[in-house]
Amino acid sequence: MATETRIVIADDHPIFRQGLRQVIEAQPGLKVVAEAEDGEAALARTKEHRPEVAIFDLDMPKMDGFELVQALRREHLSARIIFLTIHSEEDLVNEALDLGALGYVLKESAITDIVSAVKAVLAGQHYLSPAITSYLVNRSRRAESLAERRPSLQDLTPTEHRVLKLIAEYKTSKEIAEELFINHRTVENHRTNICQKLGLHGSHALLKFALRHKSELS
Repeated sequence: MATETRIVIADDHPIFRQGLRQVIEAQPGLKVVAEAEDGEAALARTKEHRPEVAIFDLDMPKMDGFELVQALRREHLSARIIFLTIHSEEDLVNEALDLGALGYVLKESAITDIVSAVKAVLAGQHYLSPAITSYLVNRSRRAESLAERRPSLQDLTPTEHRVLKLIAEYKTSKEIAEELFINHRTVENHRTNICQKLGLHGSHALLKFALRHKSELS
């Protein structure tokens, strides 16, 4: 007997969850083992069931999709992530991919896209809704452009420069958000963008860079 692929769905709209579940379970070998209505419940269900695939709404109460995936990584849970969202902005797509998500599916086409997305991520491939696949091409071109030249502080925007300066002062993202009067997620977006522009990788690379260049940030 073939092993079923276990899937967890998290979205705060029960009718939408039900629709996804019906479409997914119509496919042989796919089984929704749990549903969740918010980020905290999704974390608990994912820890409990250890699914192969986790389908998370980006905008949920208590803990959004990005925060949820960060929490899962801290727990060393290796579910393959598909984000559901109404947002097609390129910076959010990039942030999702930077977090290690393999799927990014627009809700407007989720019913028709979700099975293809599940099959793709199970094969270790990326899946983006057709409406936003051009972002992958743009992302690849930016990466190639960065590889051709040595990135520097001159590549940063004034706000990114201020964020980096505060990182060099050992400020947390929450403290930076309060000091700059911006949202915590916006700070995380800035951190991600700075790492991309400077070609930094690893959990402490950004702090090490900020400290090494502290005199240039003042």
